[in-house]
Amino acid sequence: MEALKLLIADDQDLVRSGYRAILSTYPDFQIVGMAKDGEEAVSLAQKTQPDVVLMDVRMPTRNGIEATRDIANNPLLAGTHVLVLTTFDIDEYVYDALEAGASGFLLKDADPDEIAEAIRVVGRGDALIQPSVMRRLIEDFARVRKGSGVPPSGERAPELGQLTDREQEILTMVARGLGNDQIASELFISPATVKTHVARIMAKTDSHDRAQLVIFAYESGLVSPGA
Repeated sequence: MEALKLLIADDQDLVRSGYRAILSTYPDFQIVGMAKDGEEAVSLAQKTQPDVVLMDVRMPTRNGIEATRDIANNPLLAGTHVLVLTTFDIDEYVYDALEAGASGFLLKDADPDEIAEAIRVVGRGDALIQPSVMRRLIEDFARVRKGSGVPPSGERAPELGQLTDREQEILTMVARGLGNDQIASELFISPATVKTHVARIMAKTDSHDRAQLVIFAYESGLVSPGA
C-alpha cells in the first residue's frame, strides 16, 4: 500500500520536530513538508500534494483557519484533508475550522498510535476521528451559533427536503459519530452502500466532508444539541 503523504504545520519548532520524529517511525507515512505558519502550509501543500495536513490553529502571518480554507477551496487539492491540531479546551477558532473545511481534530496530547490512526482515518476521508470529541465540538458549535440562522427547536431547514428518509437516517448516525462500518451494522446493509449514501448526502448538502455533514445535521434541525 502506498504511504500517506503528510505535511506538518505548526509555529513551534519543537512541536514540528516531535511530530516528524514520531510519524517517521510508521512505515505507511511519508513526511513531505514542514511549515512554520499558514502561508507556508498552503504553499507547500500546492507543491507537495499531501494526503493529510496536520494543521495548528494559532500561527503567525496566516493562521490555520485561513490556511485550511484555502486548501479546502482549492480544486487542485481535492485529495488533501486537513487534520486540526488542538487542545481539549475548544475555542471559537476550532469551530471556525469546521466551517473552513477541516476534516477532523487531533488532541495534541494523544499518544502516538492514536495520532497515527487519526491520520489514517482522515486520509481515507470516510470517517470522523475521535467521535466523542467531535460530537462535543459540534454540540457546542450549535449552541454558539444559536440565533444565527439556526432553525428553532422542532423546525427543520428546507434543505432536508432534498434527502430521502434513508439518507436522513444515515445523516443522523453520522452526526452521532458513527463510522461507515457501524452504520452498516445497525442498518443491516453493506459498508459500500453506506459510503454511497454518504457521498450522495454530501453532494445534496454541498458538504466538503463528514465534519461539515455533522454541522449540517445540527444547523438544519435534524439533530438537536444534547440529544
